[in-house]
Amino acid sequence: MSETKTLSYIQGVQHAMRWALESRDDTIYFGEDVAIPGGPFGSTKGLYNDFGAERIFDTPISETGFLGMALGASMTGLRPIAEIMYADFFFVAFDQVVNQIANMHYASNGRLTAPLTIRTQGGYSPGACAQHSHSVEAYLAHTPGLRVAVPSSADDAYQMNRTAILSDDPVIVHEVRMLYPTKGEVRLGIDPEPMGGAKVVREGTDCTVVAWSRMVHDAVAAAEELEAEGISVEVVDLRWLAPLDFDTVAASLGRTGRLVVAHEANLTGGFGAEIAARAASDCFGDLKAPIRRVALPDLPMPAAPALQEAVVPSAKHVVEAVRNTVSH
Repeated sequence: MSETKTLSYIQGVQHAMRWALESRDDTIYFGEDVAIPGGPFGSTKGLYNDFGAERIFDTPISETGFLGMALGASMTGLRPIAEIMYADFFFVAFDQVVNQIANMHYASNGRLTAPLTIRTQGGYSPGACAQHSHSVEAYLAHTPGLRVAVPSSADDAYQMNRTAILSDDPVIVHEVRMLYPTKGEVRLGIDPEPMGGAKVVREGTDCTVVAWSRMVHDAVAAAEELEAEGISVEVVDLRWLAPLDFDTVAASLGRTGRLVVAHEANLTGGFGAEIAARAASDCFGDLKAPIRRVALPDLPMPAAPALQEAVVPSAKHVVEAVRNTVSH
């Protein structure tokens, strides 16, 4: 039975994990501190008591080891969910992710699938250092064979995690811990959504801002501020980087003619460059002004909160970029 509840983002994740373990006997969950502790950020709170050590269990601090285990389990009939505590820890296990997990279906000539989900969280938080603040979505979306989800709301955290778990392809759900306390309406009990699809979360006529994850909220805040100045901003939440729904972006550019792309990752090589390149090649005739990007400067994330405030992209940076774009 469907119902709507006001939940936090992390509660949306919890409900998705519970749904998976209740509805599918082939689902197991593992990672560092996910069993008795209930997850480093509370995403698996209570699940160990309800489903036991055979379904949800802790692993050693070895991302390479337990992602290899996830791949083997997925190839032999299970549908594992593995949690990488911080997105930064992907870097010690990229061989498993890029060379093995992403390639298994292709390398086996289609005989094998890897229906596994990897949950992680990234981005900055006050006081976190350069080794605990990466946004790694562009690294992952660059790799053929991987699906990459970047939910920005409590409802998307619930819906997109369920979609990921049901996929026969490997899916990485890249969450952001700064969103975990945020609340919203979550549609529980509805059928799982198909994979993919961006959303226009705010309509406008003067400029399109494409964002994902935390920056969707900053883009909406910027749009509300700019509305008082007579500037109408349309905000597109990408939601999935792979598969990418560029058609929604193109349709928005057809209405506005101007584009700002905003993300939390470093500027150079960030996924915003892909959106800008596609817009320049596929929508050139619609563009009335140069494309602008809002992103973290190319530097390690400082730990001092004052320095973080100076460099982390936010609504004020989006406001400035849109003003510059519409002035052309």
